[in-house]
This record gives sequence, C-alpha cells and structure tokens, in this order.
Amino acid sequence: MWVSPEDVLLAGALWITERANPYFILQKRKGHGDGGGGLAGLLVGTLDVVLDSSARVAPYRILYQTPDSLSYWIIAHGTSRKEITEHWEWLEHNLLQTLSIFENENDITTFVKGKVQGIIAEYSKNQDIKDDDDTDKFKEVSAKFRKLFGMPEEEKLVNYYSCSYWKGKVPRQGWLYLSINHLCFYSHLLGKEVKLVVRWADITQLEKSATLLLPDVIKVSTRSNEHVFSVFLNINETFKLAEQLANIAMRQLLDNKGFEQDRSLPKLKKKSPKKVSALKRDLDARAKSERYRALFRLPKDEKLDGHTDCTLWTPFNKMHILGQMFVSTNYICFTSKEETLCSLIIPLREVTIVEKADSSNVLPSPLSISTKNRMTFLFANLKDRDFLVQRISDFLQQTTSKICLEKELNGSFNSSDDEHGSVLSSSPQHSSGSETERTFNLNDTSVPTATEALMTILLLSAQAKEFLKEQGWKNHFAEYGEGVCMYRTEKTKELVLKGIPESMRGELWLLFSGAINEMTTHPGYYEDLVEKSMGKYNLATEEIERDLHRSLPEHPAFQNEMGIAALRRVLTAYAFRNPNIGYCQAMNIVTSVLLLYAKEEEAFWLLVVLCERMLPDYYNTRVVGALVDQGVFEELAREYVPQLYDCMQDLGVISTISLSWFLTLFLSVMPFESAVVVVDCFFYDGIKVIFQLALSVLHANIHQLLGCKDDGEAMTVLGRYLDSVTNKDSTLPPIPHLHSLLTDNGEPHPEVDIFKLVCNSYEKFGSIRADVIEQMRFKQRLRVIQTIEDTTKRNVVRTIVTETAFSIDELEELFVLFKTEHLTSCYWGGSSNPTERHDPSLPYLEQYRIDVEQFKGLFNLLFPWANGAHSDPLAARVFRLLDENADGLLNFREFINGLGVLYHGDLTEKLKLLYQMHVLPGEFALVGLWFHRKLYMVSTETVFKCSRLGIFIIMSETKPKRENTKDLPKLNQSQFIELCKTLYSMFSEDAAEQELYHATATVTSLLLEMGEVGKLFTSCTRKERSIAGKTEMSTSTTPGSDQLPPMQDIKLEESPKDTGTSSAMLISDDETRDDTSMSSYSVLSAGSHELEEKLQCEDIADDTVLIRSGAGDWAITFEQFLASVLTEQALVLYFERPVEVGASITNAKNKRKIRRPLLSSLSSTEKATH
Repeated sequence: MWVSPEDVLLAGALWITERANPYFILQKRKGHGDGGGGLAGLLVGTLDVVLDSSARVAPYRILYQTPDSLSYWIIAHGTSRKEITEHWEWLEHNLLQTLSIFENENDITTFVKGKVQGIIAEYSKNQDIKDDDDTDKFKEVSAKFRKLFGMPEEEKLVNYYSCSYWKGKVPRQGWLYLSINHLCFYSHLLGKEVKLVVRWADITQLEKSATLLLPDVIKVSTRSNEHVFSVFLNINETFKLAEQLANIAMRQLLDNKGFEQDRSLPKLKKKSPKKVSALKRDLDARAKSERYRALFRLPKDEKLDGHTDCTLWTPFNKMHILGQMFVSTNYICFTSKEETLCSLIIPLREVTIVEKADSSNVLPSPLSISTKNRMTFLFANLKDRDFLVQRISDFLQQTTSKICLEKELNGSFNSSDDEHGSVLSSSPQHSSGSETERTFNLNDTSVPTATEALMTILLLSAQAKEFLKEQGWKNHFAEYGEGVCMYRTEKTKELVLKGIPESMRGELWLLFSGAINEMTTHPGYYEDLVEKSMGKYNLATEEIERDLHRSLPEHPAFQNEMGIAALRRVLTAYAFRNPNIGYCQAMNIVTSVLLLYAKEEEAFWLLVVLCERMLPDYYNTRVVGALVDQGVFEELAREYVPQLYDCMQDLGVISTISLSWFLTLFLSVMPFESAVVVVDCFFYDGIKVIFQLALSVLHANIHQLLGCKDDGEAMTVLGRYLDSVTNKDSTLPPIPHLHSLLTDNGEPHPEVDIFKLVCNSYEKFGSIRADVIEQMRFKQRLRVIQTIEDTTKRNVVRTIVTETAFSIDELEELFVLFKTEHLTSCYWGGSSNPTERHDPSLPYLEQYRIDVEQFKGLFNLLFPWANGAHSDPLAARVFRLLDENADGLLNFREFINGLGVLYHGDLTEKLKLLYQMHVLPGEFALVGLWFHRKLYMVSTETVFKCSRLGIFIIMSETKPKRENTKDLPKLNQSQFIELCKTLYSMFSEDAAEQELYHATATVTSLLLEMGEVGKLFTSCTRKERSIAGKTEMSTSTTPGSDQLPPMQDIKLEESPKDTGTSSAMLISDDETRDDTSMSSYSVLSAGSHELEEKLQCEDIADDTVLIRSGAGDWAITFEQFLASVLTEQALVLYFERPVEVGASITNAKNKRKIRRPLLSSLSSTEKATH
C-alpha cells in the first residue's frame, strides 16, 4: 500500500535491494521468504518481533531517492511480492519518464511526494475509509495481529504489550495482543515461532501474582491449560485491561450483551501516546465512569466527562477540604482525599448559577455554584477554571433544555421546585397539594390504593426515642443541608448507624441509594408502566401471584388487600421493565419492606436501584450475583476468621447461609424491626455492610460453631443467634418471626442489640473496601459463570445421552463445537440476532441455538456427506429437515439427531434421511418456513388419501397410524432431480468415485422406469374411474360400480421399457398440455432418454425445467428408492461404511485452528522459518 513519504536513515541496513532505477529502489527484508537469509535472517526476524518492527507485517518496501542525494523516503510497502510489484510497475510506467523532465531535485522530490499523497487521498475517497481515530502505527499493528492469527476485520485489537510467555520452563519474549474477544501471544526467536490464542469466554481464572523469581506475573487459566506471562513494562495497565475484557465476555455469556464501541468520545489529542487505540480509550472511559457511578450512586447511563483536583469550602467546620471534583453530563460531584471526611452530589437540574469568583492568595481560582435551595458551594485551586466553567455551562444548558421538554410533555407537574418529600426537596418550599395531584388509582375500584407508605397509613404512634432521632436528623439538615445536595460526612454515617427514624426512612433510602435521581428524571414512568402491565399475564406474573401472600404475612400491612395490591403493582411493573430478570423469589420480601416505608413509585425506583446497581445479577434466574458474593464471602471469611474457615467449609455452612442472608438483606433471618436497621446501613454504605455483618455474626459464634458436628447443628446455632437480635428503639408492635420455627426448643439466646452488632461490624471489619470487593467479585464471577456453563453442558449431555449412540465424552466435545459456532457469530456477525439464539433463561437444551449459516459451518466440519461446492445447498436441506419446530433455529438435540443418523444409523436410516431432505420443497425460503411446512403437511395428507387408491401403496383406513417408511410422501420430478444432484455431488472425492457414479446412473435409470410405470398406471386408472363415473350418473347404477379394477388386470412386466415409441406415447399428453410453456430453457420430459443422459452428468444445469405430468402423477416412493439402491453393491458399501466420530471432531478442531483460531487451547507451533 502507498504510505505518506517518511525519511529513512539507513536504506541498506537489514534490507536487500532487489530492483533499482535512478529514482526508486525495491527492497526485501532480510530473513523473509525463501532461503531465510541464514543466521543474519534469523537475527533480523527475532529483532523484528522483539522490537515490534513494522517490517514483520510489511516485508517489502519501495524507497525514493534523487540521484545526487543521500536521503531516502519510503513511499510504499507491501505484505507480498505481488502487491509491491504492482506499485513498482506503476511507478515505472507513470512516473519514471516524467521525472526526467525536471531539472531541480527539490522539484522532483516535491512532485513525487505530492503524487503519492494524491494517490492515498484518492484511494481513501474511493474506498470510503472512515477516520477511526487510530494512529498509523496502531493500524499497522492491527493488520499484523489479523495476519498472524487469521482474524477477520471485525475482530478489533484493543492494545498490545511486550512480555514473556512461559512455555514449559523456557520464557519466550514476544507480544501480547488483547482484542475484544481474544487474548493472543506471538513470539519469533531464532526461527522458533510460538502462537497462542485464548478466547476470553473460556477463561476460568485471571490473576496477578508475584514470586521470588518472577515479581510480576499474570496467570491466565482455562479449563485445560494455565498460561503464565511475565516481564511487563506496565503490568497494572495490562492486567486491568485484561480484567475488563474478560468481564465483557462473562457479561455476554450471562445476558448476551455484547460490546458496542462508544463513538461519542472526543478526538485523540496530538500529544497522546502513539499506541493508544480508540477502543482502549473507550474502555478506559468506561472503567472510570463505572467507578464514578459506584462512588456516588448515580444512574447507570451517566458518563464521566472529567475530574480535577480542587478544594471545597465546608461551612459546617470552616475548612478548605482537599479532594477531587468530578463533572459528568448531569452531575457535579466531590469527594475528599480522606475517604470519609466529606462527599457531595450536585445534580445540574438543581443548579441556578455557575460563576467564577475573584481570586486571592487564600482562595486561588475559585468557582461558585448556587442551587435552587439557596445553597452555595465554593470550590478553589482549580487548574483550568475557564475550561471547567465552559464545560459545566454546556451541560447546564443541555439539562435546562431537557427540563423544558419534560414540562411540555408532562403538564401535570406544575413546578420544577415541587419534589417528593420534605427531606428530598432541594428547595425550602414544598407544595402540600403536589402529592394529591400525582396520586393515581390503577387497581380495581373495589380495592383501595395506597397513596402513602404503608407504615404511615397504620398511624403508629411515635415514642420519645423516635422523637429524639427525628430531632437529631433535623439538626443535621440545618447544619449540613438537606436533599440531594447535602454535605455527606462522618456525622451523617454516625446518625445512620444509630438508626433512621421511621418517618424519614423511606425518604433517606431514596436519597442515599441514588434512587431519587432516577425517579426525578423519569416523571410518570412508573404510572405508565403500571397501566401497560395491568391485565397482562406471563410466567413472571404467575410467580408473583403465588408469592404475594407469602410476603411478610405476619405484618399487619400485608394482611389486607391494600398492601397486597400495592405489592402486586410494583413487582409486576418491574417484571415488565426488566424482562431479563422478571421476577425472582426474595424480591417479594425486599419489596414488601420498601413499601412499608416508601410510596409505591418510590418503592419501585428503590427496587430498580437494588436489582440493577446495588445487587447486580442477584435476582436473575440463576442468582449469579448472590453466588458471586457467596464466593467473595468465603474469601473474606478465610482472611478475617481463618480459625473458623476450615470448619465452616467442612460443614458446608457458608454456601447455605450466605444465599438466604444476602438475597433478602437479613430480612428473612432476623426479626423485622432489627433487619430494617441493616437495610438502613445497606442503602448508605452498600454491599460491604452485608459482608461486615455476616462476618460479625460468625465471629460472635466462633466457639459454638467450632464445636458443631454437622451443618444442621451449625444452622441452629446461627438461627438462634439471629433470632435474638433486638431493636429496643423500635416503635413497631411485636411481630412474630417465622425464622424462629427453625430453631430448637432449648434456652433462648441472650438478646443482642442490633445497633451494637452493627457498630462492632464496623469496628472489626470496617477496613473492607468497596473497590476490593469489586476485585473479588470479578474473580468469583469468572468462576461462577464458567461453572454454570459447565453445568449447562453436563445437563444437556445428560438429557440426550439416552437418545443417541454418542458417548458422553463425544457429546461434550460436540457441544463445545456447537457453542463455539454460536459465539463466533456473536463476535463477527451472523444472519440472525444473537439474542434470539442465546437466552440463559430458557431450559438448558434451548439456551444455545444456531441458525442456518452457522449450521453450514458445522456441516462442513462434522457431517460425512459434506463435499465441496455442493455442501451449502445440502446443509440447507438438512437444516430444514432437523428444524422440528420450524423456528429457523436448531438446538443441540435437533443437531445431534441429524448427526447421529450419519454416524450411527443403519443403511435404511441414512437413506431415509437423504430421501426426506428432498421431500421438503427446496424453493421455500427460510423466512416463510413455518407457513410452508403447515401447507406441506396438508398436501401430504392428501397424497396419502389418494395413494390408498393406487397400486404401490395400499393402506387400510382402519389401520392405526405409526411411524414407518410407508408414511413418507412420494418424490415428484423436481425433487427426484435434486436427489440425483445430491447423490452425484457426494462422491466427488471418494476413492471409489467411478464405481459410485456408475451405480448412481444405474439406480437413476431404474427409478425413472418405475416412475413411468406408475404414471402410466395412474393415467389408466383415472380414465377407467372417469368412465365409471359417467356411467353411474347416466344409468344410476348401484354403489360400487366405480371401484378399482383388480390388480391382476395390470401387467407390470408389459410396461414400456426402452422403445422410443413407448416414451413418445408417455409424453404425448404432456406435450399437448404444456406446449405454451416451451421457451429457451432446456425442457425435459420424464422418461425421455435426454433426461436420463442429463441425470448421468455430475452437474445438472440450473435452468432445467421439468414438465410436470398432470398434477404430479410422476412419482416414486421411498420403498422404490431403497430397493433400487440395494441393487448396487457400491452404494450399499458407501452408505454402510462406518465413520469414526472422534476423528471428525479432531479434524474439526484442527480446521478451525487454521481457519479461525477460536478454541481456547494452546495453538502453538515451533517451526524453523524457511
């Protein structure tokens, strides 16, 4: 390809000149191509790999040089001799003579450079090359990556790193390539080449470790291998990127969400590192945004724009606190360097003024931000204040436009200052009428609708302690501000640990969880969702109805229809919002508690935050998130209570307790009035609270647990302890606790104060950090999802192993190939939507499905009948036959059913499959497959009814219908021609090719004669029936006069055979009938010698048109086809020949490695470079 001219210092170093003229030189890299260049070539090849030379991907180049100059410019390079030769010949024919006209060398140089630049610009214009924001250096590396590993254009390289790969005990220095779907390594040292390709979806463990010999090591484990990489220049960056890519792959396995590049990133700056790709920048931005959203509990679509160091003036302690400001599309946030000192969230929807204040020595570069509730925040020490103010102003303008648009669309919201509660309001004014304006009754008129939190409706009286708590929070709001923009400090945390007042609980849950942001920015969303979901039924709604009366049945709020109806609406609305989750057990318990303290809409948004952000993947069909956190809890237990860990593992208690504790946030295992305190802390501090509390419970019972002999005894110890946890500050009436039924009748456990328990958990285990938990979650997520995948494979194999002759090992290998084909199309595109083909919520057999294009790939790899150019049409026929439910997709059982016939079926079963493939109409498109199959079934019934009147199939009307060869429909002419095409194409590479062709010709001739006999007999029968019918109508004869003549009246041996008169006689009727259809196409009539000769050719012309003989009279049956094939020994031996499935599987793997290296096994080769 042509390249922008660049200076070359040493034109002859490491290059061999092959052609030259006064102005241009064509060179080849030493060590490339035949001969290898000896020792020098080996050294050059090694240097190219180690030093990341572009010559490795472009071993040919063309240099420009003026005769009297020592300077050289590279103007083209190529990967092959053919490509570079084309460029060379173009230069000789188009430029060489022109250059001799110039007198000044500078003019020549300017002309050549301009000409090359013009060629590049013209090529880019013609090819419509998009500016992908990648540097030329990175594009070269991407091309090298695809060439080395045989990857298609769709496989995008993210970044590459120099490192050593330990193959055995020998390190191989090379390059690690990280792409969206694969981890690859390449090394070429002194003629020894090593390639490794590992798919991210196959990685079971990814960890960074250190040893005495190797201080920085990354270990990549799959089900079968462990790969070790070391000697990184920046191991942290490499490992974080690998983690991120593996996480994307796990997410794709979990919920089928693939990677989509963010095209909205700003353009690359000129001073950016040369190696950084647009994808790497995209992934870095995603990682930063994820940390930002997790830190401040922001909506999941919020993107971080940037952050900067600054100070914040805090009026409550009169200090300038050092920290960082974060700016995103809809929020300005601040967090102090000292983690718990102060944090701040300012939604731009609340901002009124952003202005630069006057600088001073005490307050350099200050920025003032004012909000609607008359709070002013003063930031200082900003490095680029002008740019920051401009960015905030731009985002503020966008936010204002959104608010104006929402006001127009939602006229029911009268004022932007009206919010949802006194605590949540960011303005001091609060309209008491706003709540009544927004109430709605979507339930049946006979059922009252809860317009307030259910606990408020119960009108419980507040006690003195509750009043003191409320007063403490009010004082806190007066000092630190209230609403979303309040200063969140250590004092806020202390108040939460002491317990949130009953009257403020729902409002503060909304505030601390961030649900208030989603609710405020989506007005009317819940109401619309309830309206759409009411009266609709599916599996989720059935499960919801079943669990409604099991949700806190002991609580008075759910002993009436009002509470039940509210719970039904919230759960149903969420099931329709997120069908991937729908409904999961334990959601009803958590939602019941939310409804006690929050209004319906607020409870809905709290549930959204809980399921989608704070407890990710907890409530899907396989509770993956809970299983992941169970693994995290085991790791934490090993670290913080090591003396108890081994005992708990032996008893198997951790896995039992963690699911019930985590899924319901202790609500199902602890007295209600105590468990809500845990929920208070959870909404403030996140999942770390649950881990801390669980560890505290184990630590408090360490001696009793060590003495337990089995898991039942351990569960009793923990159950009695949790039942004894009390909340003396609670204003609730005593509520019987169902979990106490699991405990024994021994002496009650001494009471444990919930507030002391929570405080102890912070004192002993408060060092657990949220970022450490996320790191552990990643490690456990790999393990859990791969375990689920293995379970899926085992269950699928176990389901169908009794239905097939394949062994368990063979089925597992075939399932891996089947799944790989599915994943390939997810990576690089397919003819159908990946979401349709992979649904983890379906039964195991249905989770992975392939469409016809993917099936063609597997057909060519595994099916014995696959052969050359005719494979794809044959694969399409097999696919249509195996697709039992006509949905255009095959599950693993359907796939194995077809494959099993070819590997383990007898001669009759194989021929029956071949015959059935051609009964299906070949011209039908897949998009109309269901309709055509229904139509075909009707026409088949008609054929069966008519065939009872014929000779070749005589069936009794009273005979019970069963699966046998006589049930198969007949083949008409066009289907028979397709069958013959298939037979001829199957033998093109067989050792007995000529014998099989001869046998096929003989069988074809025999079947043609049978079809002609049948046609003649049917024609005679029709005439006799017609005469008998006319006689019956004219003479009114008795019934039975139209019966068929006896079979002995027809002599089959006298049927036409070879004579031309017979053939002419057979087609005379058709000629008169179809004369108008004659055209330039080749027209053949059944039974003619021309047809017979045509069928004996390997390829039958596609424009051949067969004249049908009156309503499909020409036909053959399966019995005739089977009998004809049995007369030829060569065909019998071919179809009875055993095929070894193990060899086919091995061959399929090897072919896939060569064509597209997708398997996660090591594909390494050591070979000398020639």
